[in-house]
Amino acid sequence: MRGKRVVVGVGGGIAAYKACGLIRLLTESGCHVDVVPTEAALHFVGSATFEALSGNPVSTGVFSDVPSVRHVALGQRADLVVVAPATADLLARAASGRADDLLTSTLLTARCPVLLAPAMHTEMWEHPATRRNVDTLREDGVRVMPPASGRLTGADTGAGRLPEPSDIARLAWLLLDGGTLPWDLAGRHVVVTSGGTREEIDPVRFLGNRSSGKQGHAIAAVAAARGARVTLVTSSDLPVPAAVEAVHIESALELREETLRAAAHADVVVKAAAVADFRPADVSESKLKKGSESEPAEIRLQRNPDILADLVAARSAGDVPAPCVLVGFAAETGDSSGSVLEHGRAKLSRKGCDLLVVNEVGRDTTFGQDDNGGWILGADGAETTLDRASKDLLADRLLDAVTALSLRRTRRSDADRTD
Repeated sequence: MRGKRVVVGVGGGIAAYKACGLIRLLTESGCHVDVVPTEAALHFVGSATFEALSGNPVSTGVFSDVPSVRHVALGQRADLVVVAPATADLLARAASGRADDLLTSTLLTARCPVLLAPAMHTEMWEHPATRRNVDTLREDGVRVMPPASGRLTGADTGAGRLPEPSDIARLAWLLLDGGTLPWDLAGRHVVVTSGGTREEIDPVRFLGNRSSGKQGHAIAAVAAARGARVTLVTSSDLPVPAAVEAVHIESALELREETLRAAAHADVVVKAAAVADFRPADVSESKLKKGSESEPAEIRLQRNPDILADLVAARSAGDVPAPCVLVGFAAETGDSSGSVLEHGRAKLSRKGCDLLVVNEVGRDTTFGQDDNGGWILGADGAETTLDRASKDLLADRLLDAVTALSLRRTRRSDADRTD
């Protein structure tokens, strides 16, 4: 992100203090940050704080630094404008094209991606006027994040909480990295699995794998930012992304149960979890101690269910909607019998899913890392190379493929009805 120019707008809400964390994350990633608060925002956080964090002067009015035409120049030279918090008033002014302060003027002149992170009381967020303003902004190409749910000002709780700075920053970095984040999954239910399963040996120990859950969490976060209602079935301890419902599990059997339950009403299922192929056949109720009678001579294993194959079978049986797009992941290592890609092609043929993401894994490769790469294989024979990039960008590219497949299916269905 070094050298990227980001304008951080700050609206006049109590959540303005969270903008400080966002500014720090962006500057530490190498971005040049200009902070543009509204006058109301300075009642919550002073300009000295914003200047100290960004290293740049702060102003609010269009008559500041007139010789440089600052009210036009900021938007013209920005690579991204992100506003956090975007209050109901600011959303209304932006949607109507107002230019009565430096921030709204910058929004009008910006030709780069614009990301707004709303924050307000639930009643204000749900008001028809706010909904119309948000719809207008999205139609104009502005990315408006769904707000988080939780504690608001005072004792109130509900939708309208500003997402955490890390949630906003990840979408900002994604847009700076070439991500698109279209609002194309609204009204869709996307189920994502993430993390490695833990197969219990005794109350203390388990069999597991190196999966961190980062890729699945990235898919969940990006799907929510593109408008989907997201259910994340996960074993990971990572923070749950904003506007995502999480179901926590540990074992493969729990993962299977919760995934099939959620998939019964899903439009897309992305099975990114790293599921253990085997689990102990016998689980001790007490800790196994070395040098004692409980020390096992061996640990017998039994196969875990093939959850992706079960999803395909459930769709064939009508327990998962027929239009549902099923996406699998193949974490592979090459060996004497074939390359990573060859193993992936064979797995796609066996599983019968619609799309399969194939990536190479291993110690210090993919698992636990912030980047990923590989291929998207389609049941129709299509193959798309995914250059190594951030896991958020890979998630965006994968969801592009999912929406393109859904669109082709819809067109075929419409054509069949016409015939």
